[in-house]
Amino acid sequence: MSENHTTDLPAVDDPYARQLLVLPDRDTAEEAAEELGAAQPDLGELEVVRDALAGEDDAEDAQWLVVAEAPESGWTPALLHALDRLAAGYEGWREEA
Repeated sequence: MSENHTTDLPAVDDPYARQLLVLPDRDTAEEAAEELGAAQPDLGELEVVRDALAGEDDAEDAQWLVVAEAPESGWTPALLHALDRLAAGYEGWREEA
């Protein structure tokens, strides 16, 4: 009898699309970028930026992004899953840009 194994790995729509980790504040984004860079050095330099869509009234509540370019071989379901887990660990999420 075989077991039905399901995976929770995300689908890869575009293996070379930029990925964004959306995080609640700058310190959290910088910490997540440092952790991601150490765990995945093939991603190169990660950029931390303030969400440009936040209005002036929302300046205190602005979200911060960790911008990750695709590795040379492209994103894999396992890599995207690692990004999802990292973002969730910092109370954030991942979006494809």
